[in-house]
Amino acid sequence: MTDLWQRDRACKLQPGEGLTDAAIARRIQSDLQEQAISNDASTVVLVEGLSDYYALETLAIRCGRNLGNEGVAIVPMGGASNIRRFLTLFGPAGRNVKLAGMCDEREADLFRRSLEQAGLGCISNPDHLERLGFFVCVHDLEDELIRSLGVARIEEVIESEGELASFRQMQKSAFHRVRTHEQQLHRFFGTRSGRKYRYACLLARVLDLTAIPTPLERVLAYI
Repeated sequence: MTDLWQRDRACKLQPGEGLTDAAIARRIQSDLQEQAISNDASTVVLVEGLSDYYALETLAIRCGRNLGNEGVAIVPMGGASNIRRFLTLFGPAGRNVKLAGMCDEREADLFRRSLEQAGLGCISNPDHLERLGFFVCVHDLEDELIRSLGVARIEEVIESEGELASFRQMQKSAFHRVRTHEQQLHRFFGTRSGRKYRYACLLARVLDLTAIPTPLERVLAYI
């Protein structure tokens, strides 16, 4: 299966443009948002960023699903703070489609308040949030993937990408020597532009489908 981030990156990078991965990511994110707005998707999945998008899309493909054909659009919002805008577009006051979503633990309260303000009911606890199709990663997507795959399997993926030496070098720094292996991996994914998106694809590709992180599994089951 094609690495979706690398595929989309190649599609968006025109010869001679010389764009950074961050600029390409913004372009991809904007295109996905515009597609969801202009298309007549019957279900919209609101996620914080591109990493969430690529992890969910990769797992859906591995499970034999074509979300586009099913009328499902996964929308990376460019940060949790943008949720009100997208609830206005797709919620009861807008297109009124079936909604679902996923967020980091630290953003759960923002999602609850925003869903209430959008007219989706009183949400007093996490169970209410899940009944509406919104699921929380503990602490975030990267932590969920690290727990599900384990350190050894993730290092195999990093080695296959030719980046294990870079990771080992990072581990030797004074700051990282006192951190756990899991914390080091989490930091590694965020230290270079584009790495988070690429590894969201790569790690989702090697996940045991019987051990998908709970928030991702429940989002896919809900839609």
